[in-house]
Amino acid sequence: MTTVSLVAYPGSPCDTLSPMLMNPALTPEPLVFVDLETSGANFANDRIIEIGLLEVDRDGAREWSVLVNPETPVSSFITSLTGIDDAMLCSAPTFRQLAPAVLDKLRGRLFIAHNARFDYGFLKCEFKRLGIDFRAPTLCTVKLSRKLFPQHHRHNLDTLVTRHGLTVAGNRHRALADARLLWELWQCWHGQLPSETIGSVVASIVGRPDLPPQIDPALIDDLPEAAGAYAFYGEDGRLLLIRRASNLRQQLCAQFTATKRTTALMRDIRKIAWREAAGDLGARLHEAELARSSTRSDADPLLVSHSSRSKAATTELCSWQLRLHAGSDYRPQLVCAQETDFALADDLFGLYPSRREALRSLRKLADAHRLCYKQLGLDETAAGDACAAYRQKSCRGVCIGKETPALHGARVITALAKFKVRGWPYKGPVALLERDAFGMREDIHLVDRWRLVATVHSEEALQACLADGPTRGSFDPDTYRIISRSLQAGKIGIRPLPPFSL
Repeated sequence: MTTVSLVAYPGSPCDTLSPMLMNPALTPEPLVFVDLETSGANFANDRIIEIGLLEVDRDGAREWSVLVNPETPVSSFITSLTGIDDAMLCSAPTFRQLAPAVLDKLRGRLFIAHNARFDYGFLKCEFKRLGIDFRAPTLCTVKLSRKLFPQHHRHNLDTLVTRHGLTVAGNRHRALADARLLWELWQCWHGQLPSETIGSVVASIVGRPDLPPQIDPALIDDLPEAAGAYAFYGEDGRLLLIRRASNLRQQLCAQFTATKRTTALMRDIRKIAWREAAGDLGARLHEAELARSSTRSDADPLLVSHSSRSKAATTELCSWQLRLHAGSDYRPQLVCAQETDFALADDLFGLYPSRREALRSLRKLADAHRLCYKQLGLDETAAGDACAAYRQKSCRGVCIGKETPALHGARVITALAKFKVRGWPYKGPVALLERDAFGMREDIHLVDRWRLVATVHSEEALQACLADGPTRGSFDPDTYRIISRSLQAGKIGIRPLPPFSL
């Protein structure tokens, strides 16, 4: 059952505090202190089971708390932590039923929570399930504590309760009790520090930069404090900029500092898009995906990140494949991705966007290792004649019999070794598991033969993708490099999956 309570704080003669009794320094704008209890920590799979709100403005402070039926069983761990069990929740309203009331209480207020990303993220996901685009300016009291008291290393709520001598009114790990603690903490800090100091720090955390006039200012409230990639677009969808970020909100806000307001980029921008990720692998994959989905011919090459130039790179993609000519005479032959699956082919070296680039790179490699132009197919001089490289004294003379073809072939293998394209090392697809630092988001990257099939967030979604069978997508060099480096780094979970049945 929804419970609403009006609370008289010390010094208040009535249920609702009057403007004269509420210190204006405490409420420079309407505030709402928020705490949630949830069935787990994953935005995609877990649900809210309790909401506690404490609204503060010039009229006073008001409490509101409610149990929420998650429509799914609650684990014994959550019950032991919060004291909330299935019996308490079965008759509670669902979030769908509560959504209008919750929206009304949050609207127009600064959203304050301890680890605000957690509470704000859960509420945003719950509203999204209902087709509601919820957004609000947020303030994290963990970040605020760190900035106000940098001499301390621990800023979890239990530590702050002890450090500042706060009184716990109710059970810890219940939503309203924790929301009350945040309000008490807010008052405590204002008793210890000048309001101007707190206000300045709050402004730096909330991050409300002046956006160009053609961009909706409410966009800032949507920006997540998470890894990902973002893109700026101009008129007619023209791509202006693509970047990845370890913190989307922080990096995007930095793009709109006062020193950058008069730049051509700020003048031309019409749209901002971003894709959130659990970590660096997802951010890199999103960056490449944003590049592929953009109109490459309209993009500014000075602004688009180098690692994202992938769409055009797949049309003529080619590689050198070592083939045995005679005896131990290994020579490179150019092969194209349109004819060969680069994930499965053997002895491929280098990935090049065009034949011209492949030849240029091979010539450069030949000069660095004193290889023969004729043996490499770069020179068409007559049999028995010295190649152009020998005449320039950068070939050891295999073309005129001064070096054996076998020795030259061995040197070719050595020169190409660091450019070797890895074959797909698994019998079937794999799920690459990536979690954010808070354990609240997990990305499951389904990869098949270096192709990214999909990024999902649940086992059900993964199985649905597998049921669709192997991907027919083309081999993309950027995706190959991103995934290959991630596998080599060994910092991501790998779950091999059964081969597709053809």
